[in-house]
Amino acid sequence: MAKDLTQGRIMPMLIKFTIPLILGNIFQLTYNAVDSIIVGRFVGKEALAAVGICNPITTLIILFLNGLCMGASILMGNYFGGKKMDTLSRQISTTMISGMIFSLALTLIAIVFTRPILMLVQVDRSIMTLTTQYLRIIMLGLIFTFLYNFFSSTLRALGDSATPLYFLIISAVLNVFGDLFFVVILKTGSNGCAVATVVSEALCCVFCMIYIKFKVPILCLGKKWLVFDRSLLKKTISYGWASAMQLGKIGIQAIINTMGVSVSAAFAVVNRIDDYAYTPEQNIAHGMTAMMAQNKGAGRDDRVIKGFKAGIILEIIYGIFIFFVCFVFAGPLMKLFTSDTEVIRHGVIYLKLISVMYILPAITNGIQGYFRGIGDLKITLLSSFINMGVRVLAAIPLVFALGMGIEALPFSYLAGWIGMLIAEIPLLVKNYRAYIKSIR
Repeated sequence: MAKDLTQGRIMPMLIKFTIPLILGNIFQLTYNAVDSIIVGRFVGKEALAAVGICNPITTLIILFLNGLCMGASILMGNYFGGKKMDTLSRQISTTMISGMIFSLALTLIAIVFTRPILMLVQVDRSIMTLTTQYLRIIMLGLIFTFLYNFFSSTLRALGDSATPLYFLIISAVLNVFGDLFFVVILKTGSNGCAVATVVSEALCCVFCMIYIKFKVPILCLGKKWLVFDRSLLKKTISYGWASAMQLGKIGIQAIINTMGVSVSAAFAVVNRIDDYAYTPEQNIAHGMTAMMAQNKGAGRDDRVIKGFKAGIILEIIYGIFIFFVCFVFAGPLMKLFTSDTEVIRHGVIYLKLISVMYILPAITNGIQGYFRGIGDLKITLLSSFINMGVRVLAAIPLVFALGMGIEALPFSYLAGWIGMLIAEIPLLVKNYRAYIKSIR
């Protein structure tokens, strides 16, 4: 149900809004992690590596669509907060139509060019067939991934972060049982995991649409679902582009793939764990963005500033907490996914190093949430490019010149986050001071 975020105490409201976002993403990550756990335990490290290699590729494609949803949700929050209901409905229909077209186009491109893409990221020949099959099946479900993220982003823009959680829980449970059925019982390997993921996402979309039809009248647009506004699409893309600019992840995966199947498998596992650790920082930032967008639309600039301060406090507290968890429990976390001693050794090295640095992305996410919330997406785009670019540029000499192996990656990430902060902090100080003056 829609909720007004322009009234009430900021910190309790932000926490209440963010908790379902975190839980939702944990369930989403859980059914991704289950794929890796079941494949790693019941199939082998080759299949585990294949699943892990596909993750940054599919993530990059999905991030483009999520960027569209993110940009739309900021605008929807502005329109909802400002009670501009006609513009809000046109924004919703335009986002859905364009997103479905983009989803189908990206699916076709990814399926046709699967092998060239995998060759570009240096996939080992021994697992090329496995990886190709897995990626093609996953891409068939891309339209369901978009539809779920579209409905979730729209509901969050309207102040409802709880409902998407319930559907993700259902989807996660379905995926777990699907993985067990296809992989353990039918012995279909990594392809079975891909099929289970697509089926669970499709059912999640169906449940979402049924709920909206009966419970969210503001989204029952009727013939207005066919309205397409080009000017709103251009604005949406300009707002969401920064969320899709994660090309550096492909570069990092390509570097990892040159180190052999064991390191690729270890990286697949630590990426799953890293996602669990890192995602709540993003969720806090998304909560900040939703709250600030509604208040900016309503002209409540004082609450925009308070929302930013509350968000930064939450980010720092969480960053310190997750450092202790990942550093202390690195070994047991790796053993959840695999029993291969070489894979575990590589993963523990990575996790202990990266955990020390989690405070930095906590701060950068908070700053990104601020700029998205006030609608200044040029800065988020610039800093994202700097982050990813510096990561890849730092990783190349660390791996190929110094021969550091997987432990090079946390240091390359550190360089990226420092570069991002150097770019963001002066702009934040300047913008923040100007914003404070404008509300006095």
